Amino acid sequence: MKPAIRVFVTGTDTEIGKTFVSTALSAAARSKGLRVGVMKPVASGAHATPDGLRNDDALALMSAAGETDYGAVNPYCFEPPISPHLAAADAGVDIDVRHIAELVRNRVEKYDCLVVEGAGGWQAPLGRNLSMSDLALALELPVILVVGLRLGCLNHAALSAQAIRRSGLRLAGWVGNRIDPAMSRVQDNISTLEILLGARPLAVFPFGAEESERLVLGGQMLAHLVDDYDHSLSI
Repeated sequence: MKPAIRVFVTGTDTEIGKTFVSTALSAAARSKGLRVGVMKPVASGAHATPDGLRNDDALALMSAAGETDYGAVNPYCFEPPISPHLAAADAGVDIDVRHIAELVRNRVEKYDCLVVEGAGGWQAPLGRNLSMSDLALALELPVILVVGLRLGCLNHAALSAQAIRRSGLRLAGWVGNRIDPAMSRVQDNISTLEILLGARPLAVFPFGAEESERLVLGGQMLAHLVDDYDHSLSI
């Protein structure tokens, strides 16, 4: 029996490697023969193409998973590289998390592994009285927290993990991603994160990891999730 892995990937901030981690997990799952689906439900910072707006993060996810239907992967896409709630307001669009949840449920049974990547951090706003955490709650998926390893990450990670757990969703694990090559005492910080978050990382990505190394680390994440999926990783 193949595992039914479904996860929501969030981060301690924007530009800390959510897509880096999500594509690694997706590519590793695909390399193991699993049917992989990806979604980036909301994205801003897109470029115009003959086929419409396209976001680089969504395209990277599609490439890793072998997806071809852009609209199914990224239903809310905005051109300005600004917070999604501002981009949506400028476009006259209301982001509907119930609509996104329905799209996910319509796709979920097609895949052995479904990776849904958020935008920004856990509380990034999507509209008036609406945040990324509301989307995660509507999807009811276990959460992977990507921690950008740099000065200040301990506080950001602890607050994010606390908010995730208080929401009632399960923190399936955390991933360290070294985004500051000059960061001091990296291993000491990782050890502190293990204490603060109550778990060892699913993987730690070094700064500038090559594709082959990312695939190995994605496989490491996958192995942890497969071991755990029987305990609530399926919808």
